[in-house]
Amino acid sequence: MAEEKQGHRLGSAEKDLVALGIATAAIILFVGTGGSVLPRVVNAVTSDASGPDGLLVNALLLNIALIIFGWRRYRQLNEEIAERRRAEAHARELAEIDPLTGCLNRRSMSAATDELRARAMTRGEAVGYAMIDLDNFKQINDMHGHSIGDQVLVQLSQRILEQLPDNAVLARLGGDEFAFVITYDPDARKRLDELVIRLFDHAILPFRLGSLVIDATMSIGIATDHDENGLNPNVCDAAELMHRADIAMYHAKKQGKNRYFWFEPNMETELRFRNELEAGIRAGLVNGEFVPYYEQQVDIDSGELVGFEMLARWQSPQMGLVSPEIFIPIAEEIGVIAELSEKLMKQAFEDALEWDEGLTLSVNISPVQLRDPWFAQKLLKLLVTHKLPPHRLEIEVTESCLHDNIGMVRSMITSLRNQGIRVSLDDFGTGYSSLEQLRSLPFDTLKIDRTFVRELRMSEDGSRIVDAIVSLGRGLGLPITAEGVESEEVLGSLKKIGNLKGQGFLYGKPETAAQVRERLREMGRLAAPLPVEKSEQEIEFEDTLQNLQRRAQR
Repeated sequence: MAEEKQGHRLGSAEKDLVALGIATAAIILFVGTGGSVLPRVVNAVTSDASGPDGLLVNALLLNIALIIFGWRRYRQLNEEIAERRRAEAHARELAEIDPLTGCLNRRSMSAATDELRARAMTRGEAVGYAMIDLDNFKQINDMHGHSIGDQVLVQLSQRILEQLPDNAVLARLGGDEFAFVITYDPDARKRLDELVIRLFDHAILPFRLGSLVIDATMSIGIATDHDENGLNPNVCDAAELMHRADIAMYHAKKQGKNRYFWFEPNMETELRFRNELEAGIRAGLVNGEFVPYYEQQVDIDSGELVGFEMLARWQSPQMGLVSPEIFIPIAEEIGVIAELSEKLMKQAFEDALEWDEGLTLSVNISPVQLRDPWFAQKLLKLLVTHKLPPHRLEIEVTESCLHDNIGMVRSMITSLRNQGIRVSLDDFGTGYSSLEQLRSLPFDTLKIDRTFVRELRMSEDGSRIVDAIVSLGRGLGLPITAEGVESEEVLGSLKKIGNLKGQGFLYGKPETAAQVRERLREMGRLAAPLPVEKSEQEIEFEDTLQNLQRRAQR
């Protein structure tokens, strides 16, 4: 295709040269013949003199026609050149400008950064590169649609531009990621801090789009080509600046979002470890390295075992047994938490079928899973597939789940409870759930967070908090489970309150499925063995044997 276009351009150029040559020759001939023919024509008109030779007149007329043709072709060429320049300018704009916001795009930002940095070096200035990411932008798209999301991005770009000085360059790198590059005095790095603070104050004010008001936050990472010793030799181009700013931005998100950080070398080490974890999680899902562990849940008054809470563990070949506090947040961020949870629940449901039917199974549900409108149906399908009665399952949701989409959460909880599944509010007291939410959401149980339970033996304030939570739960008609029961002293305090369930290291550390099975075997609380189904051949053999016995009796 490219060769065809090149050949077309060459052919067009050859035709243009031929037309130009003909027009030039016509002008020369016109000058040569017109000087002799035109005076004769005038004399013939004004007097009785004979006219010019007909052949010369025809030649003159042909020259005039060729000149007109040449002029028209000249104008066409000018129009074609102008159109080609407009097309090239449009193509260049498409290649360099983000069509949604009008900012530079990633490709042109790299060239603009290198150019700005070259000018800054000649003036002894430093270059600062800031990476900006809108937090939780996917939720805005999911809840309100991509059209609203696009409007948010346009408004955000305009607000950022309003705060940037004239010597700054702004780009949209893709999705909800923006970046700007700016020159500054190496001894006045505070200038960039002040600029970023202004962005937080003005750029992320609520976005008003018709009747919608959307709140958003952003995370910013900043990198520079200078350090305390002057120009940093390790920062040699725009790509390295962008890489470092991106690492700093990720660090800002990890620290809680809605904040900014300057790049520091140790951040790169942390990111490398994070990437190794991410790769390990993906490989672990394929290799079956994630396994359920079980923590006992006990009736505090009687000491009777009433169930288990399933806890996720990662048996990594490189790192050993990894705590969920490390891998669960990463699994949520990279979008594999639903797959991970489903694999663990499948195994846990199979394990629970081996337990006494009176023992329940509690499973933690991620806020990410609750955003899936099909979650309830998927969970019920798992129960049916593994033949676990719904009344034996209790799912636990945290208070943070109540702030994303309360309407959808309420609908999902109601749907699960209608099928017989119990729903508990986990880590109660650590979030910001309101009394109205507790009253309106159909929870079955409240779980007191371990931080408050530990306070029971340390201060009267801790005891008062637990008493208040218990009173609130009982006022709402909700049973209470206390987490983090780790000492006899705490157990004694909880027994005084009465009518509670508890779990914690005092009753034993989380155990594997095999360890739980052995514990229940010793307690005589394994499920009764299912009757063995006979094969068709066995049934046919027994029927034949019975028939023979009846004949023998006759």
